[in-house]
Amino acid sequence: MENFKTKLTRVKTFIFDIDGVLTDGSVTIMPDGEQLRTMNIKDGYALQLAVKKGYKIAIISGGRSESVRKRLNGLGIFDVYLGCDNKIETYKEFLLTYEVNPDEILYMGDDVPDYEVMKRIGVPTCPKDSSQEILDISIYVSHKNGGKGCVRDVIEQVMRVQGKW
Repeated sequence: MENFKTKLTRVKTFIFDIDGVLTDGSVTIMPDGEQLRTMNIKDGYALQLAVKKGYKIAIISGGRSESVRKRLNGLGIFDVYLGCDNKIETYKEFLLTYEVNPDEILYMGDDVPDYEVMKRIGVPTCPKDSSQEILDISIYVSHKNGGKGCVRDVIEQVMRVQGKW
């Protein structure tokens, strides 16, 4: 069986969930109904650096927060798929649009809606506070919780192994 670090040498694309991965999964609900989330600034740094170094980054989330889209667009990420009730369909469309090889994708998810996509990519990863189903299929579990630097953890590992950090 191929080890984790060897798989990282092939990663060209990152796909991330939002709630529970880029955020800790908690929301603050404002009087107007807007749901506010907090993102880790070190994750943001790693995301924008990965974009600058030529990696493809996509976000597939069931959430619908336009403020999240604005934050991600500001980091240079424009493949932001929100309101995805069926992540596998969005994933398939992404593959067709960009002709991406599934073996070259690192996906980080944290809960059951991520399961089907994670079973189909080369490098399934998750934060340490993920659901048991996701922990069971991940080949790497970050030592960081969702929203606490787990995205930086995996991006930095990929970029270091490829000499791009």
